[in-house]
Amino acid sequence: MTADFHDLSVREILDRLIAFRTLCRTENAELIDWVETFLRSLGARCHRVPGKEAGQFNLFASIGPDTPDGVVLSAHSDVVPVEGQPWTTDPFVLTERDGKLYGRGSSDMKGFLACMLMAACHAARSSLRAPLHLAISHDEEIGCVGVHSLLRDLAANGFQAQGCVIGEPTGLHAVSGHKGKLAARITCHGLAAHSANPSRGCNTIGLATDMVKVIEALQEELKDAGAHDESYEVPFSTLQVGLIRGGVALNIVPDLCEVQFEMRLLPGVSPQPVLDRLRQEADRLCAQHSHARIEIETLNTYPGLHTPDRSPFLHEIMRITGDNAPSRIGFGTEGGLFHDYLDMPVVVCGPGSIDRAHKADEFILPEELNTGVRFVERIIDMLAHS
Repeated sequence: MTADFHDLSVREILDRLIAFRTLCRTENAELIDWVETFLRSLGARCHRVPGKEAGQFNLFASIGPDTPDGVVLSAHSDVVPVEGQPWTTDPFVLTERDGKLYGRGSSDMKGFLACMLMAACHAARSSLRAPLHLAISHDEEIGCVGVHSLLRDLAANGFQAQGCVIGEPTGLHAVSGHKGKLAARITCHGLAAHSANPSRGCNTIGLATDMVKVIEALQEELKDAGAHDESYEVPFSTLQVGLIRGGVALNIVPDLCEVQFEMRLLPGVSPQPVLDRLRQEADRLCAQHSHARIEIETLNTYPGLHTPDRSPFLHEIMRITGDNAPSRIGFGTEGGLFHDYLDMPVVVCGPGSIDRAHKADEFILPEELNTGVRFVERIIDMLAHS
């Protein structure tokens, strides 16, 4: 390892990571170049998997023997945009003020990525009986879309490990479950007309409003009669409309209106019955209105995560964190995809707080970073010869 990398502290590593403007939907090649150089200097075996767009990459690295009983530490490299947010510091310069380290991605989740690189340093100095693997993805923030190419590649090559830690910010509590998500678009087509005689047209804002009412009714059904899990803050699956666009002028009957909605589904709950109901209601509405046509399109989906309480890997991580029982979280991660592609137990556990994510003046505390380093070093010790 070069002296330049060897001497870096976790805070110095985080400073360099935050300086890379790896906004979702943009290139992350410079960050991946730097991280790969860092890891290769430790003797890591590195493999890049390109994304769909130029300049976007996933990186997978391994240190230690080539055996199927290693542990994966995983982080996404992308961050959400900062435009329109009232930052009081430069979001791409790690800034310490009042005992806090400010910067976009400090908690979500370049803080854990910095801890991962410190873990690699510790692993390179250790005599490992099982390997450490590092997975770094792109475009997680737009629906966990970037990691698919990496996981397909690993699955095609028969990759195995005893488990994976997704280092999203949980206050370093072991999390064994979260909901899945489906994002969809309802597009209502109608007929334009002059507003002086609206009956000559087919008003798609009216159609869209009727579909919103259907979504609201389905939400009540899920709340009252759907699956429940009291370990979640919201113990049932949810639907909500987040965007609606329609009309071009007040004096024109709108012939196009778009509604976007999402489902947050308890693990194991299929979205298909809800989609089927929505299509049935869309057909019913179209039968009542000439010139009406309604399309329903899934935009993005990722699965929930449910790691069984009896999982030995979960208990190993809980032994390190000191948790007596695993937690559940409301936000999504790549964890369900790691499980589905690679059939391995997944625990979400990382430093920082999700309450600071996606906001102006995102920060992580120095002691949280240091505790994160100790956490991953104990995972390395678990992989080392006794």
